[in-house]
Amino acid sequence: MNRPPGLSVRLKLTLSYAGFLMLAGTLLLAAVLVFYLYFLPAGWIDTTGNFWIDRSVLLRAFAPFMALVLAALLVFGIVGGWLLAGRMLAPLTRITAATRLAANGSLSHRIRLPGRDDEFRELADTFDAMLTRLESHVAEQQRFAANASHELRTPLAITQTLLEVARDDPARDPDELIDRLSAVNTRAIDLTEALLLLSRADRRSFTREPVDLSLLAEEATETLLALAEHHGVTLETTGEVAPTIGSHALLLQLTTNLVHNAIVHNLPDDGTVWVTTRVVPGAVLLTVENTGDHLPPNLVATLTEPFQRGTERIRHPDHAGVGLGLGLAIVDTITRAHTGTLTLTPRPTGGLRVTVQLPG
Repeated sequence: MNRPPGLSVRLKLTLSYAGFLMLAGTLLLAAVLVFYLYFLPAGWIDTTGNFWIDRSVLLRAFAPFMALVLAALLVFGIVGGWLLAGRMLAPLTRITAATRLAANGSLSHRIRLPGRDDEFRELADTFDAMLTRLESHVAEQQRFAANASHELRTPLAITQTLLEVARDDPARDPDELIDRLSAVNTRAIDLTEALLLLSRADRRSFTREPVDLSLLAEEATETLLALAEHHGVTLETTGEVAPTIGSHALLLQLTTNLVHNAIVHNLPDDGTVWVTTRVVPGAVLLTVENTGDHLPPNLVATLTEPFQRGTERIRHPDHAGVGLGLGLAIVDTITRAHTGTLTLTPRPTGGLRVTVQLPG
């Protein structure tokens, strides 16, 4: 924004301090003068008894003194105000310098303003916290963009290779080529849709409405029942009504991703998935547990990172984002967009427990 030049804050504070000091000095001298003129006996000043002559003499004698005192106050106010304003605004100078560094792309700098808590320290601490979150967000976005570029490049490279092979071998069966191209294209479409969903949830550009997590759990398990039977997994859904506020579509996506992830990352035979909902003071909980392999805590901590696939890579995802390494990343983003928390815990007997807590 283009603004006309103006006085610095330090100069404004200096002039304000000096002006206030001058006003206070003037009022003080005026009070002294009035006291001498009207409240002291005339004989206390002049033994002649002529009060009017005493007043004029007093005024002539007092006027130069008043001027000298006011001049001294003005100099003292300007110098003292300038020094005090500089000392008071020193933290603001550090904050401004840090802001310029951040504007130039340096997000690693921190103000770390020392001293006791006050308005400037609160502003500096808030700015430091904002820089920390911003630096983390930028790093996450850069890492995500690099991974997404790599993932999107893979189906394109496969498509190019298939087309080159078909061009070099005209006798190759076209049906086989079409099937493989279709599979690769489907994967690219699934990945693109998952990335768009992730972006939409991260922007929080959705309409909020009353949602019951227990109904979403039932809908998700019914949708994925055939997939569970195919994998030999038993689905068990229990719980109570769990009302919250949010996007029905996104929360259904969250629930479906969790159930889908629990099905495909399960035991080869006779696996189980438990989906429960319950209400706690001020919040509602959605918990999805599954049997499976033992998961080390360091692996569980990375499962919400984009393109992390855990212990296996699913080549043909049955749901957008899952199998592409985006299933739990989408769940995490949707949870944060609804001001909730996501907790992943390895089960002692194997498998994973995922708990989503949302405001009630």
